[in-house]
Amino acid sequence: MNAAIPERALFKARKKAQIENPPPSEATALVDPKTGLDLVVAWSIVGTFVILMSGVIYTLESILMPVTLAIVVGMVLGVAADRLSRFGLPPMLGGLFFGVVFVVLVFFLVNALIEPISTLTAKAPAMLEDAVQRFLPFFERFEWVKRAINGANEKAISDMVMANAGAMLGLVATGLTPAFVQTLIFLAALGLFLIGRTHLRKTIILAFATHERRLTAIRVMNATESAVGFYFSTASLIYISLGTITALIAFAGGLSGAVLWGLFAFVSSFIPYLGVTAMTIALTCAGLMTHDSMIMALLPAACFFLLHLVMENLVTPAILGHRLEINPFLIFIAIIFWTWMWGAVGAMLAMPLALIGLTIFNEVRTRPPERQLPG
Repeated sequence: MNAAIPERALFKARKKAQIENPPPSEATALVDPKTGLDLVVAWSIVGTFVILMSGVIYTLESILMPVTLAIVVGMVLGVAADRLSRFGLPPMLGGLFFGVVFVVLVFFLVNALIEPISTLTAKAPAMLEDAVQRFLPFFERFEWVKRAINGANEKAISDMVMANAGAMLGLVATGLTPAFVQTLIFLAALGLFLIGRTHLRKTIILAFATHERRLTAIRVMNATESAVGFYFSTASLIYISLGTITALIAFAGGLSGAVLWGLFAFVSSFIPYLGVTAMTIALTCAGLMTHDSMIMALLPAACFFLLHLVMENLVTPAILGHRLEINPFLIFIAIIFWTWMWGAVGAMLAMPLALIGLTIFNEVRTRPPERQLPG
């Protein structure tokens, strides 16, 4: 009788150990660990999908580019409409109001630029010829340039530029019709997005089955809109200041069209790296065509470059750095990719698209704290 008691205790101990540490199930035991070949196959499938999607994005540029631009602009205007709804205005009406204001501003901006751009287009052949006449003596100081243009004189190069100027202008004019169609697509997509933005949010949220996933969808959409809205609103104020100072620099440097230089500086600042490079080169060329003195010719470009350097490395990080932290290498890759895909508009969309992707990644990766009902 006494010998049965230890056996019973031993049986209970074994039973308890089996409950606390259950043996692996048959299904688990049958699963083989991932091999190197399985990982290669998985990454090959992912790479094939990325290549195919890149081809689709590149092929459908005329449709996807204006629609994507409309969505990004609509997100910014939607955030402003949500803030306006605090005063009792419905979000749909607020979005339409800001959409109309945005379209009107763009219309007046384009109307103001038509005359100077038309004048610049008419003077383009003469400006090109003058640029060749001015730049050739400077380039002839370098031996490798002399060898490159050996056998050709200034008159021959000028004639070549004049002969190809019409073809270049014709190529620009050929692209106006697709641009007009894409503008119409952008305006239609922007209006429809602002009208159905609230309903679209609800549809996306209800598409998820579980309550937790719906909360995640709400959190991701709110964080994305907040990040994009904060970036554009803050960056616009910073770049307006930059454009104003650039216009003053152009005016003080004796360059014609100071307001246009300020406007181009404002727009190009939304294209990281490439924008400041293009503006610096353009100001350098304009200075060389305006002034005979090399110091006076390079001074506007140097002042703009230093101003942009201070803005991007001191002012912008101090204001945006605490909320928007993106690796500069990722920004550079995004700019190269979207510029290759969609040209200048893609370069402008590179930063907001990278910001949207990073925000979604951060929100999906981190788990929110468990919500508990009060009481």
